[in-house]
Amino acid sequence: MSASLTVCDVDESLKALLNKFRFRKETNDAAILIKIDMEKQLVILEKELQDISLDELREELPERQPRFIVYSYKYSHDDGRVSYPLCFIFSSPAGCKPEQQMMYAGSKLQLVKAAGLTKVFETRNAEDLTEEWLKEHLSMFR
Repeated sequence: MSASLTVCDVDESLKALLNKFRFRKETNDAAILIKIDMEKQLVILEKELQDISLDELREELPERQPRFIVYSYKYSHDDGRVSYPLCFIFSSPAGCKPEQQMMYAGSKLQLVKAAGLTKVFETRNAEDLTEEWLKEHLSMFR
C-alpha cells in the first residue's frame, strides 16, 4: 500500500469550511465533526459546534464509529499567555467495523492536508478526550 493512497475524497464544501475555520476570529472553543459517507466514499461535515468543551465534545461522538474532529482550543499557558491551537483529532474507538477503520485511516492524511493542520492526534478511547490529554499532546509543540 502506498502512503499517498486516497480512499475517500474530501467534499469541496467541507474544504471551504475548514479553510474558513482555520482563520476564525472567535476566541471560544469550537469544533467541526467530520464523518465519511460510506456509500459515496466522501469525507463530509457531520456538524459544527460552538462554545463546546472537550467533555461536551466527547458526548457528541458515536460509541462505535470513527470520527475526525477539528478543534479550536483556547489554551491558557502556565506563563499567562493564551493561544488558540487548531487540533486535528482522529477518534477511532475499539469496536469499530474494520472496513470503517480502514476508510477513515486511509482518508486521514488527505483531510489533514486539505485542512492545513499540523497538530494531529489520535485516540482509540473517547474517554481520553480531556483537557489534560489535549494539553499533554500540545506540550510536544512548544
